[in-house]
Amino acid sequence: MTSLNALPSRLLLVTDRRQAAAPLDAIVTEAVSAGARWIWLRDRDMPADARRALATRLLAVTRRHGARLTIGGDIDLAAEIAADAVHLAAGASVAAARARLGPAALIGLSAHDLSEVARAETEGADYVTLSPIFATQSKPGYGPALGLAALMEASRLGLPVLALGGVTMARAAACLRAGAGGIAVMGEAMRAADRAGGVRAVVQALSDALQSETA
Repeated sequence: MTSLNALPSRLLLVTDRRQAAAPLDAIVTEAVSAGARWIWLRDRDMPADARRALATRLLAVTRRHGARLTIGGDIDLAAEIAADAVHLAAGASVAAARARLGPAALIGLSAHDLSEVARAETEGADYVTLSPIFATQSKPGYGPALGLAALMEASRLGLPVLALGGVTMARAAACLRAGAGGIAVMGEAMRAADRAGGVRAVVQALSDALQSETA
């Protein structure tokens, strides 16, 4: 099991081109330039060739800035481009990912309740995202919101838990106080690209909130 110190960062930036106010390449470049050190390429509904090309470009950007790229849901793609990590859907096989990517790969799972967090720990995942913690603009019909109490309970199971779903700058510190190992942010960062320097401002504000809580 991975300790918090072994995670690339306590801030995981999640892509979503449907909400993005600029091309994902530009958003990720601005984010890592601002200090983001962990990017999750989600966008699993892209055509395979386009997603492979995007993943390759984003990997080059993250490597150039000392950040790490997680590929969402596609072990073969992660292996093909030699990505740093893969994030799997709830119930997916951690063992299969380890066999394909090797023991050093960072493997995460999505979880939506305590039983899925416990299962991920038993199967040897390095971390989980637990969602939705709050109601979210990204998936307004997805829920119900689990709340900070569920986050606190999940974090006691021992596996690093990243809070996902409606996590904003104002809520980041509360998630850490509830025991989260970190936060995963999608919509707030994607939509911030509608203004110059917006992504940088969001990344810096989130990083400051996390830093102040752990200082």
